[in-house]
Amino acid sequence: MFVDHIRIFAKAGKGGNGLASFRREKFVPRGGPDGGDGGDGGNVVLEVSTGVNDLRSYFYDPKLVATDGMPGMHALKHGKSGRTVVGKVPPGTVVYRSNAATMQEATWLEREGDGIELEQIADLTEPGERFVLCQGGKGGRGNWHFRSATDQAPTVFEFGTEAESGVYFLELRRIADAGLVGYPNAGKSSLLGAISRAAPKVASYPFTTLQPVVGVVEYEQFARCVVADIPGIIEGASQNRGLGHEFLRHIMRCRILLFVVDMTGLEHDPVEAIQTLRKEVKLYSEELAARPWLILANKMDEPESEANLAILRQRFPKIEILPISAMQGTGLEAFKARLRELLEF
Repeated sequence: MFVDHIRIFAKAGKGGNGLASFRREKFVPRGGPDGGDGGDGGNVVLEVSTGVNDLRSYFYDPKLVATDGMPGMHALKHGKSGRTVVGKVPPGTVVYRSNAATMQEATWLEREGDGIELEQIADLTEPGERFVLCQGGKGGRGNWHFRSATDQAPTVFEFGTEAESGVYFLELRRIADAGLVGYPNAGKSSLLGAISRAAPKVASYPFTTLQPVVGVVEYEQFARCVVADIPGIIEGASQNRGLGHEFLRHIMRCRILLFVVDMTGLEHDPVEAIQTLRKEVKLYSEELAARPWLILANKMDEPESEANLAILRQRFPKIEILPISAMQGTGLEAFKARLRELLEF
Protein backbone atom coordinates (compact mmCIF):
# COMPACT_ATOMS: atom_id res chain seq x y z
CA MET A 1 0.00 0.00 0.00
CA PHE A 2 1.28 3.42 -0.99
CA VAL A 3 0.04 6.40 1.07
CA ASP A 4 1.00 9.88 -0.13
CA HIS A 5 -1.45 12.01 1.87
CA ILE A 6 -2.87 11.55 5.34
CA ARG A 7 -4.68 13.42 8.11
CA ILE A 8 -3.20 13.16 11.60
CA PHE A 9 -3.84 14.51 15.08
CA ALA A 10 -0.88 15.91 17.00
CA LYS A 11 -0.71 17.10 20.60
CA ALA A 12 2.32 18.26 22.56
CA GLY A 13 2.63 17.78 26.32
CA LYS A 14 1.51 20.52 28.70
CA GLY A 15 3.91 21.97 31.25
CA GLY A 16 4.03 20.64 34.79
CA ASN A 17 2.84 22.82 37.66
CA GLY A 18 5.26 24.49 40.04
CA LEU A 19 5.14 23.51 43.69
CA ALA A 20 4.51 25.55 46.83
CA SER A 21 6.40 23.90 49.68
CA PHE A 22 8.73 24.79 52.55
CA ARG A 23 11.87 23.25 53.93
CA ARG A 24 11.06 21.24 57.04
CA GLU A 25 13.92 19.32 58.66
CA LYS A 26 15.11 18.52 62.16
CA PHE A 27 16.56 21.65 63.77
CA VAL A 28 15.21 23.70 60.82
CA PRO A 29 11.63 24.36 61.91
CA ARG A 30 11.21 27.45 59.79
CA GLY A 31 13.02 26.72 56.54
CA GLY A 32 12.34 28.90 53.56
CA PRO A 33 10.39 28.06 50.40
CA ASP A 34 11.78 25.13 48.41
CA GLY A 35 9.12 24.39 45.80
CA GLY A 36 10.66 23.25 42.50
CA ASP A 37 9.67 24.14 38.95
CA GLY A 38 7.49 21.97 36.78
CA GLY A 39 8.99 20.23 33.75
CA ASP A 40 8.37 21.39 30.20
CA GLY A 41 5.99 19.38 28.06
CA GLY A 42 7.34 17.32 25.21
CA ASN A 43 7.24 18.62 21.63
CA VAL A 44 5.88 16.92 18.53
CA VAL A 45 8.56 16.97 15.84
CA LEU A 46 8.60 15.84 12.21
CA GLU A 47 11.95 14.61 10.89
CA VAL A 48 12.83 13.92 7.27
CA SER A 49 14.24 10.42 6.81
CA THR A 50 15.51 8.79 3.63
CA GLY A 51 14.55 5.43 5.14
CA VAL A 52 10.85 6.28 4.75
CA ASN A 53 9.20 6.05 1.32
CA ASP A 54 5.65 7.17 2.06
CA LEU A 55 3.22 8.04 4.86
CA ARG A 56 1.75 4.59 5.43
CA SER A 57 2.83 4.44 9.11
CA TYR A 58 0.29 7.18 9.89
CA PHE A 59 -2.47 5.26 8.14
CA TYR A 60 -2.54 2.71 10.95
CA ASP A 61 -1.88 5.17 13.80
CA PRO A 62 -2.75 8.73 12.73
CA LYS A 63 -1.67 10.50 15.89
CA LEU A 64 1.46 11.93 17.48
CA VAL A 65 1.06 12.65 21.20
CA ALA A 66 3.89 13.80 23.47
CA THR A 67 3.86 13.42 27.26
CA ASP A 68 3.23 16.12 29.86
CA GLY A 69 5.89 17.64 32.08
CA MET A 70 5.94 16.45 35.70
CA PRO A 71 5.15 18.81 38.62
CA GLY A 72 7.93 20.41 40.64
CA MET A 73 9.08 18.69 43.84
CA HIS A 74 10.40 19.53 47.27
CA ALA A 75 13.98 20.66 47.88
CA LEU A 76 13.98 22.74 44.70
CA LYS A 77 13.83 19.63 42.55
CA HIS A 78 12.79 20.26 38.96
CA GLY A 79 10.01 18.14 37.53
CA LYS A 80 10.91 15.77 34.70
CA SER A 81 10.29 17.15 31.21
CA GLY A 82 7.87 15.38 28.91
CA ARG A 83 9.12 13.07 26.19
CA THR A 84 9.34 14.58 22.71
CA VAL A 85 7.71 12.50 19.97
CA VAL A 86 9.49 12.39 16.61
CA GLY A 87 7.52 11.38 13.52
CA LYS A 88 9.49 10.24 10.48
CA VAL A 89 8.43 11.55 7.07
CA PRO A 90 9.94 11.08 3.59
CA PRO A 91 11.69 13.90 1.72
CA GLY A 92 9.18 16.06 -0.12
CA THR A 93 6.51 16.13 2.60
CA VAL A 94 4.34 19.24 2.71
CA VAL A 95 2.64 20.00 6.04
CA TYR A 96 -0.69 21.81 6.37
CA ARG A 97 -2.46 23.05 9.51
CA SER A 98 -6.25 22.71 9.44
CA ASN A 99 -8.94 24.74 11.18
CA ALA A 100 -10.21 21.63 12.97
CA ALA A 101 -9.23 21.05 16.59
CA THR A 102 -10.00 17.32 16.66
CA MET A 103 -10.28 14.45 14.21
CA GLN A 104 -14.02 14.26 14.92
CA GLU A 105 -14.44 17.93 14.02
CA ALA A 106 -12.46 17.44 10.80
CA THR A 107 -14.68 14.50 9.84
CA TRP A 108 -17.80 16.54 10.63
CA LEU A 109 -16.61 19.48 8.52
CA GLU A 110 -15.96 17.17 5.56
CA ARG A 111 -19.31 15.42 5.94
CA GLU A 112 -21.31 18.63 6.25
CA GLY A 113 -19.60 20.09 3.20
CA ASP A 114 -18.33 23.18 5.02
CA GLY A 115 -14.84 22.30 3.96
CA ILE A 116 -11.59 22.29 5.87
CA GLU A 117 -9.34 25.32 5.65
CA LEU A 118 -5.69 24.41 5.20
CA GLU A 119 -2.62 26.57 5.75
CA GLN A 120 0.77 25.37 4.55
CA ILE A 121 3.27 25.63 7.39
CA ALA A 122 6.23 23.55 6.21
CA ASP A 123 7.84 22.01 3.15
CA LEU A 124 10.30 19.34 4.27
CA THR A 125 12.80 18.35 1.60
CA GLU A 126 16.27 17.90 3.15
CA PRO A 127 17.25 14.62 4.86
CA GLY A 128 17.63 15.17 8.59
CA GLU A 129 15.55 18.36 8.52
CA ARG A 130 13.37 18.83 11.60
CA PHE A 131 10.17 20.82 12.11
CA VAL A 132 8.40 21.40 15.42
CA LEU A 133 4.78 20.60 14.63
CA CYS A 134 3.44 21.27 18.13
CA GLN A 135 5.30 23.15 20.85
CA GLY A 136 5.10 21.76 24.35
CA GLY A 137 3.93 23.86 27.28
CA LYS A 138 6.32 25.55 29.69
CA GLY A 139 6.66 24.31 33.24
CA GLY A 140 5.37 26.59 36.01
CA ARG A 141 7.68 28.13 38.61
CA GLY A 142 7.71 26.97 42.21
CA ASN A 143 7.20 29.28 45.18
CA TRP A 144 10.96 29.62 45.68
CA HIS A 145 10.97 32.14 42.82
CA PHE A 146 8.47 34.40 44.56
CA ARG A 147 10.35 35.04 47.82
CA SER A 148 11.17 38.67 48.56
CA ALA A 149 12.33 40.93 51.38
CA THR A 150 8.75 41.50 52.44
CA ASP A 151 7.47 37.95 51.86
CA GLN A 152 9.83 35.24 53.07
CA ALA A 153 7.20 32.49 52.95
CA PRO A 154 5.27 32.88 49.68
CA THR A 155 2.59 30.35 48.87
CA VAL A 156 2.33 31.48 45.28
CA PHE A 157 3.30 29.15 42.43
CA GLU A 158 2.66 28.96 38.68
CA PHE A 159 0.64 26.44 36.71
CA GLY A 160 2.22 24.91 33.63
CA THR A 161 1.07 26.33 30.31
CA GLU A 162 -1.08 24.45 27.85
CA ALA A 163 0.47 22.83 24.76
CA GLU A 164 -0.29 23.16 21.07
CA SER A 165 -2.48 20.58 19.38
CA GLY A 166 -4.56 20.22 16.26
CA VAL A 167 -5.34 18.33 13.08
CA TYR A 168 -2.69 18.42 10.35
CA PHE A 169 -2.50 17.16 6.79
CA LEU A 170 0.67 15.60 5.39
CA GLU A 171 1.11 15.44 1.63
CA LEU A 172 3.99 13.74 -0.14
CA ARG A 173 5.32 15.25 -3.35
CA ARG A 174 8.08 13.19 -4.89
CA ILE A 175 11.35 15.07 -5.36
CA ALA A 176 12.76 14.69 -8.86
CA ASP A 177 14.67 16.79 -11.39
CA ALA A 178 12.48 15.63 -14.26
CA GLY A 179 9.06 14.00 -14.50
CA LEU A 180 7.78 11.57 -17.12
CA VAL A 181 4.23 12.53 -18.08
CA GLY A 182 2.07 10.54 -20.45
CA TYR A 183 -0.97 8.40 -21.03
CA PRO A 184 -1.11 4.87 -19.63
CA ASN A 185 0.83 2.44 -21.82
CA ALA A 186 2.97 5.21 -23.34
CA GLY A 187 6.11 3.41 -22.16
CA LYS A 188 7.15 5.60 -19.22
CA SER A 189 7.96 2.67 -16.95
CA SER A 190 9.99 0.93 -19.64
CA LEU A 191 11.89 4.16 -20.27
CA LEU A 192 12.68 4.71 -16.59
CA GLY A 193 13.87 1.13 -16.25
CA ALA A 194 16.11 1.54 -19.31
CA ILE A 195 17.86 4.74 -18.16
CA SER A 196 18.16 3.96 -14.45
CA ARG A 197 18.30 1.11 -11.98
CA ALA A 198 14.66 1.53 -11.03
CA ALA A 199 12.52 -1.55 -11.52
CA PRO A 200 8.94 -0.38 -12.09
CA LYS A 201 6.31 -2.92 -13.05
CA VAL A 202 5.95 -3.18 -16.83
CA ALA A 203 3.04 -4.83 -18.62
CA SER A 204 0.98 -4.39 -21.78
CA TYR A 205 -2.13 -3.07 -20.06
CA PRO A 206 -3.02 0.43 -18.83
CA PHE A 207 -2.30 1.68 -15.31
CA THR A 208 0.45 -0.82 -14.61
CA THR A 209 2.07 1.89 -12.49
CA LEU A 210 -0.20 2.86 -9.59
CA GLN A 211 2.28 4.94 -7.61
CA PRO A 212 5.14 7.30 -8.50
CA VAL A 213 8.46 5.55 -9.06
CA VAL A 214 11.75 7.41 -8.79
CA GLY A 215 14.91 6.40 -10.66
CA VAL A 216 18.44 7.79 -10.51
CA VAL A 217 20.16 8.35 -13.86
CA GLU A 218 23.91 8.10 -13.46
CA TYR A 219 26.59 9.79 -15.56
CA GLU A 220 30.37 9.75 -15.61
CA GLN A 221 32.31 11.48 -12.83
CA PHE A 222 29.59 10.52 -10.32
CA ALA A 223 27.06 13.00 -11.73
CA ARG A 224 23.41 12.01 -11.43
CA CYS A 225 19.86 13.24 -11.73
CA VAL A 226 16.53 11.97 -10.48
CA VAL A 227 13.64 11.14 -12.83
CA ALA A 228 10.12 10.31 -11.63
CA ASP A 229 7.68 8.06 -13.47
CA ILE A 230 4.28 9.61 -12.79
CA PRO A 231 1.34 7.17 -13.18
CA GLY A 232 -0.66 7.62 -16.37
CA ILE A 233 -2.64 10.84 -16.60
CA ILE A 234 -6.00 10.76 -18.35
CA GLU A 235 -8.28 13.47 -19.67
CA GLY A 236 -9.96 15.25 -16.78
CA ALA A 237 -7.09 14.58 -14.37
CA SER A 238 -6.95 18.28 -13.42
CA GLN A 239 -10.54 17.91 -12.12
CA ASN A 240 -9.39 14.85 -10.16
CA ARG A 241 -10.90 12.38 -12.61
CA GLY A 242 -9.50 8.93 -12.09
CA LEU A 243 -6.63 9.52 -9.69
CA GLY A 244 -5.70 12.88 -11.17
CA HIS A 245 -4.62 14.84 -8.11
CA GLU A 246 -3.04 11.74 -6.61
CA PHE A 247 -0.66 11.72 -9.60
CA LEU A 248 -0.27 15.36 -10.58
CA ARG A 249 0.95 16.52 -7.18
CA HIS A 250 4.13 14.50 -7.64
CA ILE A 251 5.37 16.50 -10.62
CA MET A 252 5.08 19.86 -8.82
CA ARG A 253 8.76 19.74 -7.83
CA CYS A 254 10.10 18.71 -11.24
CA ARG A 255 12.28 21.25 -13.03
CA ILE A 256 11.60 19.73 -16.46
CA LEU A 257 8.58 17.86 -17.79
CA LEU A 258 9.17 15.02 -20.24
CA PHE A 259 6.02 14.19 -22.20
CA VAL A 260 6.20 10.59 -23.34
CA VAL A 261 3.94 9.74 -26.27
CA ASP A 262 3.22 6.43 -28.01
CA MET A 263 4.08 7.13 -31.64
CA THR A 264 2.22 4.09 -32.97
CA GLY A 265 -1.07 5.93 -32.44
CA LEU A 266 -2.87 2.67 -31.73
CA GLU A 267 -4.52 3.94 -28.53
CA HIS A 268 -4.16 7.73 -28.80
CA ASP A 269 -3.29 10.05 -31.65
CA PRO A 270 0.16 11.50 -30.74
CA VAL A 271 -0.81 15.12 -31.48
CA GLU A 272 -4.06 14.88 -29.54
CA ALA A 273 -2.26 13.12 -26.69
CA ILE A 274 0.25 15.97 -26.27
CA GLN A 275 -2.49 18.61 -26.51
CA THR A 276 -4.58 16.87 -23.87
CA LEU A 277 -1.67 16.31 -21.51
CA ARG A 278 -0.54 19.92 -21.80
CA LYS A 279 -4.08 21.12 -21.13
CA GLU A 280 -4.42 18.98 -18.01
CA VAL A 281 -1.09 20.17 -16.61
CA LYS A 282 -2.01 23.81 -17.27
CA LEU A 283 -5.44 23.44 -15.67
CA TYR A 284 -3.83 21.89 -12.62
CA SER A 285 -1.09 24.51 -12.24
CA GLU A 286 -0.13 27.48 -14.40
CA GLU A 287 3.26 27.53 -12.67
CA LEU A 288 3.89 23.91 -13.57
CA ALA A 289 2.85 24.42 -17.20
CA ALA A 290 5.34 27.29 -17.55
CA ARG A 291 8.35 25.08 -16.82
CA PRO A 292 10.59 23.75 -19.61
CA TRP A 293 9.31 20.69 -21.42
CA LEU A 294 10.07 18.46 -24.35
CA ILE A 295 8.53 15.49 -26.12
CA LEU A 296 9.89 11.96 -26.06
CA ALA A 297 8.54 10.21 -29.14
CA ASN A 298 8.56 6.61 -27.90
CA LYS A 299 8.14 3.28 -29.74
CA MET A 300 9.97 4.50 -32.83
CA ASP A 301 10.86 0.89 -33.61
CA GLU A 302 7.32 0.36 -34.92
CA PRO A 303 6.74 0.86 -38.70
CA GLU A 304 3.89 3.39 -38.39
CA SER A 305 5.82 5.67 -36.02
CA GLU A 306 7.86 7.54 -38.64
CA ALA A 307 4.76 8.99 -40.35
CA ASN A 308 3.31 10.05 -37.00
CA LEU A 309 6.62 11.66 -36.03
CA ALA A 310 6.55 13.86 -39.14
CA ILE A 311 3.03 15.01 -38.27
CA LEU A 312 4.04 15.67 -34.67
CA ARG A 313 7.02 17.78 -35.74
CA GLN A 314 4.78 19.77 -38.06
CA ARG A 315 2.26 20.45 -35.28
CA PHE A 316 4.90 21.41 -32.66
CA PRO A 317 7.69 23.05 -34.70
CA LYS A 318 9.12 25.02 -31.76
CA ILE A 319 9.15 22.14 -29.28
CA GLU A 320 12.13 19.81 -29.03
CA ILE A 321 11.16 16.25 -29.95
CA LEU A 322 13.51 13.34 -29.26
CA PRO A 323 12.70 10.06 -31.05
CA ILE A 324 13.43 7.05 -28.83
CA SER A 325 12.59 3.41 -28.30
CA ALA A 326 12.60 2.38 -24.65
CA MET A 327 12.35 -1.31 -25.52
CA GLN A 328 15.14 -1.31 -28.13
CA GLY A 329 17.31 1.32 -26.40
CA THR A 330 17.38 3.54 -29.48
CA GLY A 331 18.06 7.22 -28.81
CA LEU A 332 18.43 6.81 -25.05
CA GLU A 333 22.05 7.97 -24.85
CA ALA A 334 21.21 11.10 -26.82
CA PHE A 335 18.24 11.70 -24.54
CA LYS A 336 20.36 11.31 -21.39
CA ALA A 337 22.96 13.72 -22.76
CA ARG A 338 20.29 16.28 -23.62
CA LEU A 339 18.69 15.90 -20.20
CA ARG A 340 22.02 16.67 -18.55
CA GLU A 341 22.38 19.80 -20.67
CA LEU A 342 18.92 21.02 -19.74
CA LEU A 343 19.43 20.39 -16.03
CA GLU A 344 22.87 22.06 -16.20
CA PHE A 345 24.88 19.79 -13.93
